[in-house]
Amino acid sequence: PNTQIPKKGTRKRPLSPEQKQENKIISGIRITVEHAIAGIKRLGCMTQILRNRRPFIDDTFLLLSAGLWNFHLRTA
Repeated sequence: PNTQIPKKGTRKRPLSPEQKQENKIISGIRITVEHAIAGIKRLGCMTQILRNRRPFIDDTFLLLSAGLWNFHLRTA
């Protein structure tokens, strides 16, 4: 599946150590993805409404934003 949701425990049924470990792995993946999306949005062109009528310009902006974010990660 594309989406992984962490397990939830209750007072009557707490999570086992294996389930807690799974949740930590899922959280680590999620935070990496969220930081990448935030870095792409930080450029500004992905957060504003795009009014250009040219086809595929939004894909170009996304590729540009992702490339700049990856460059930032490699040089930081």
